[in-house]
Amino acid sequence: MTNNDNVLILGSGGQIGTDLVYKLRTDLGGDRVIAADLKDQEGYLKESGPFYTLDVLDAQSVADIIRAHKVKRVYLLAALLSATAEQKMKSAWKLNMEGLFNVLDIARELGGLRVFWPSSIAVFGPTTPRVNTPQYTVMEPTTVYGISKLSGELWCEYYFKKFGVDVRSIRYPGLISYKALPGGGTTDYAVDIYHQALDKGSYNCFLKEDTALPMMYMPDAIRATLELMEAPSDDVKIRSSYNLAGISFTPEQIAAEIKKHIPEFAISYEPDFRQAIADSWPQSIDDSRAQQDWGWNPQYDMESMTKDMLMHLKEARQSA
Repeated sequence: MTNNDNVLILGSGGQIGTDLVYKLRTDLGGDRVIAADLKDQEGYLKESGPFYTLDVLDAQSVADIIRAHKVKRVYLLAALLSATAEQKMKSAWKLNMEGLFNVLDIARELGGLRVFWPSSIAVFGPTTPRVNTPQYTVMEPTTVYGISKLSGELWCEYYFKKFGVDVRSIRYPGLISYKALPGGGTTDYAVDIYHQALDKGSYNCFLKEDTALPMMYMPDAIRATLELMEAPSDDVKIRSSYNLAGISFTPEQIAAEIKKHIPEFAISYEPDFRQAIADSWPQSIDDSRAQQDWGWNPQYDMESMTKDMLMHLKEARQSA
């Protein structure tokens, strides 16, 4: 990035956006990172730099902000996630798809924009190989969220090939963060379990104890996102979306790790509709293409993640 390049983060109040705004404003300075979200925000997001209450479906307003702030990089994070999208099917499709079209069209019109758009392991389905799921494989998603993400991947690739839009994407696994609360995803248990362990000493999990899913600690996810966005264009060989892997574990395994720090912690299981979603997703991911093309390598394992999560959540409770 040049000294004059500014960044716009759409959906900045969500799980990824909260951490990304903090990281980029720390690195670049508050004025260069414009945050926007459908919901008005308080605290850091609004006080540390420019913030707009904005609907990504309002293409004109998005374009106006990009022009006004001379934005060169856009992170489109606004979406309805897997569990929420199943309850609000048409709203999820409208937000997830039209928001993407708006940003891709703006990038096509203005030129010189680099766009990041997140995909997800939800693009895979029950017919996909579930262990070490490869970059290129059968993709038959069974959720509204997955359908929208697979469609979005194809549109990203189309806009790159047809119009030269510099769009980049990662298929995120479940993301675990201490900065933001769960946002309506099937992997949310892996965030909530830490909060409940500290607050109640117990957790009632909505997935079965042996449900293995790919996960990633948020610092790794943010680092991967920025590394992909900084990679030279010629190194970004895949313009649909890259597989990304971090840690795969089950509720039973993460509970055992938490018990090392909170011996009295207890977990129970009461699977709900999210179990069927989880059963359609991979258990582990092959991300060799991301490693090969732009040097991706995760830094956190389950042990170091759990230690860091509990430390930060305890500090937050002590300062509240």
